[in-house]
Amino acid sequence: MDIPGTLLAVTIVAYWIGAGAMIVRVRRHARRHEQRAAEVLPKQPLERVMGLVWVPLIACWMVLPWLALSRSGLLFGLPELVRTVPWYAALRWVAALVAVACFAATVKAWSRMGSNWRMAVTDEASQVLITDGMFARIRHPIYAFSILLMACTMIVVPTLPILALGVLHIGLMVLKARNEERFLLARHGAAYADYVARTGRFVPRFR
Repeated sequence: MDIPGTLLAVTIVAYWIGAGAMIVRVRRHARRHEQRAAEVLPKQPLERVMGLVWVPLIACWMVLPWLALSRSGLLFGLPELVRTVPWYAALRWVAALVAVACFAATVKAWSRMGSNWRMAVTDEASQVLITDGMFARIRHPIYAFSILLMACTMIVVPTLPILALGVLHIGLMVLKARNEERFLLARHGAAYADYVARTGRFVPRFR
């Protein structure tokens, strides 16, 4: 049994189940407060296009690691170095454990955001700018952990489809973060500009 691969695959599924649970939670909160539940979903044309890419990307991210564990071959199977190179086998264990840590940290960030969490940019007066906790040093911790989780996936399951998926996912994360920052700067003005100046986008800034 490939324990690092299985641990990673289970973590990815749990991660996206958690994201789905957050969508349900926010929609319920919106209904209780007579807000538009649809605000959870993308409204901007750019984010709608990104959403069309993200849905199959997420599906592939959940399925491909399981395929790699059960199949062989150049396209979907794990390469030989995974089983024959000792240092790479150790690296896979480290990456799998880091993936679990990313999921745990993401759950903490979801919990801090609570009803303010959204899958997309939304223009709601009730939303607040969160700048404490892990958000005090990094503007997009959830996206940062998602990028790191994908990097761990690319290490544990270094197949060609996963590598291509990783490049696409990371590119989308950067694009989405930039889009959100433009929106938040227009909405919050100087307060958000000051926040940007003292934080990192994906990597904490300590000065």
